[in-house]
Amino acid sequence: MPKLDSPFQLSPVFKPKIWGQRDLRPLFSRPREFAGQLLGEVWVTDDDSRFLNGPLSGMSLSEASERFGPELNGSAWTDHRFPILAKYIFTSDWLSVQVHPDDEAAHRYDPGNRGKTEMWYIVAATRQAKILLGLKRKVSKQILRESFEKAQSREKLNAFRPYPGEAIFIPPGTVHALGPGLVLFEVEQNSDLTYRLDDYGRTGLDGKPRPLHLDKGLEVTRPELPALRDLPEVRFREPYGARRLVLCCRFFAVEELMLRKSATLRGCPARVEILALLEGEGRLETDAGWFGYQAGNTWLVPPAADKYRLVPRVKTRLLKFYVPDLETDFRRPLMKRGTKAAQLKRIIFE
Repeated sequence: MPKLDSPFQLSPVFKPKIWGQRDLRPLFSRPREFAGQLLGEVWVTDDDSRFLNGPLSGMSLSEASERFGPELNGSAWTDHRFPILAKYIFTSDWLSVQVHPDDEAAHRYDPGNRGKTEMWYIVAATRQAKILLGLKRKVSKQILRESFEKAQSREKLNAFRPYPGEAIFIPPGTVHALGPGLVLFEVEQNSDLTYRLDDYGRTGLDGKPRPLHLDKGLEVTRPELPALRDLPEVRFREPYGARRLVLCCRFFAVEELMLRKSATLRGCPARVEILALLEGEGRLETDAGWFGYQAGNTWLVPPAADKYRLVPRVKTRLLKFYVPDLETDFRRPLMKRGTKAAQLKRIIFE
């Protein structure tokens, strides 16, 4: 039985998209097999992501989750599937207007599937970049349906210019769309269930119109949901630099770590944690040796991981995400630090 007591690197999985980009630098180099294609997504906790070091080397994430269960995913996680899906998104055109169901609606309309709660962390954005998030006031489902028929759906959504470092929460039922000129990191339930409402008459990579899911999508749409963007900055000084609590819900929590000095960290018995390196380079050290890290790398920290160190050669920024205990991981520590209740409601989503 292999010992799962140190961080493991995961391979990325590249996804061609009609709205993707050709250049993914500085995060990724284009794989040769995708020469000439637009790449829109890079999944970092995909079922097919492979372990690149240690005793699980060559095994896929889905195989390891099935085989090792709580030993890999933590004592608080009893499902056989890895708990969180995370990906980078690169846009050169508009994505479809879409919406996601919650778990209950997913079971009703697409049995065997989970719902999809998600968040975006903006990595980079051009000055022309836009996101559409939530319906404008007084836009009903009937008005929205009519706007699809007239190819005017984007006019019915709130438009924002995102900025790097911004956190955006998209609960189920929020109608949304991403515009061109964006690089973002998306964290979500391990589900890719999307109801496409409007795709502007485009064809897919196969040359055929992409399917719409208008009836199901409108059924799960919640017009009353606000646009949960520009969330509060809750930052703390740390010996290694700074830590920001980005947001949390019962499905995932996201923290941003800025490393200017060495950081000594360790795993958590109740959960698996993932580190996504956004910028910088350096070494990841354990008692058994060290590995180099760089932007674009993804590291899985199993529950039994003992102390490990991140030693930056240059300033390093990374996202750490995991399935939290809302009370012990966020609410109590923040209240002890004097965080106001209004702020708590803007970063902790029940």
